[in-house]
Amino acid sequence: MSTKTAPLRVAVLDDDTGFVRVLARRLEGAGAQYRVLSGPIPADELAAMRLNALVVDPALLGPLAWDFIERVCGMLPDLGVVVCTQGATVSQRVRGLRMGADDWVAKPCHPEEVMARIEAVVRRHRRGRVREDAGPLIAGDLEIRPDRFQVYVSGDSLDLTRREFELLQVLADHAGKVLERDDIYRQVWGYAMIHGDRSVDVFIRKLRSKLQRRSPGWEYIHTHFGIGYRFDPKPLQPEAADATVGVPSAPPATEPGPGEMAGVDVVRPTGR
Repeated sequence: MSTKTAPLRVAVLDDDTGFVRVLARRLEGAGAQYRVLSGPIPADELAAMRLNALVVDPALLGPLAWDFIERVCGMLPDLGVVVCTQGATVSQRVRGLRMGADDWVAKPCHPEEVMARIEAVVRRHRRGRVREDAGPLIAGDLEIRPDRFQVYVSGDSLDLTRREFELLQVLADHAGKVLERDDIYRQVWGYAMIHGDRSVDVFIRKLRSKLQRRSPGWEYIHTHFGIGYRFDPKPLQPEAADATVGVPSAPPATEPGPGEMAGVDVVRPTGR
């Protein structure tokens, strides 16, 4: 017997009537249920709506915007939050994403893109819930905890970011199998990778640095040049493990350039 997927439930907190009208038509066409909100409402009322996603324009909320975003993201971790606004600075985008927003879209934008991002965010949250039910995964020194979006070594957290955890989880879900960069990007970021985007390589480097610093006796992520990466925990020989001790961490990321959004993890393509 096939299982019918429940319709997508979305709330839109935006007073841009033209944008809302077109997005509403797109939601209707996808069979989604939606509500348009005229102002902030308590998190418990949002929870009662049993929403999958919230699209919010902070401009509508004024000085209450940041408190609202932080409160909603903190109290409703299963809710996908997509910020869609105009004229935001890089620091504002980074702030919102670090508060827990799943994605940030700059206006003017096409409602079709917003719809695709909503669907991608909801897929990631649903995948996370399935993993929570599976329980922790032990790999080498690591205890991977989907219910906490975190990884532990001897009870101490590696302090992974949400994106770093999702990347490791995707690789661990396919342990022993080589995943191409495009496949990794699609599963972690939720949409197709743009040609020249090096986000996967950059985040693999960050993830390896944290793993090496806390678990120097193991090698977890293996590179297949020109293809992608494979998760396959293997203990290192003692001399190799000793060589990793004291390896300096990666230098801090530089401020993103124009058109880049640090929290969305887009990096400028490098020349060859």
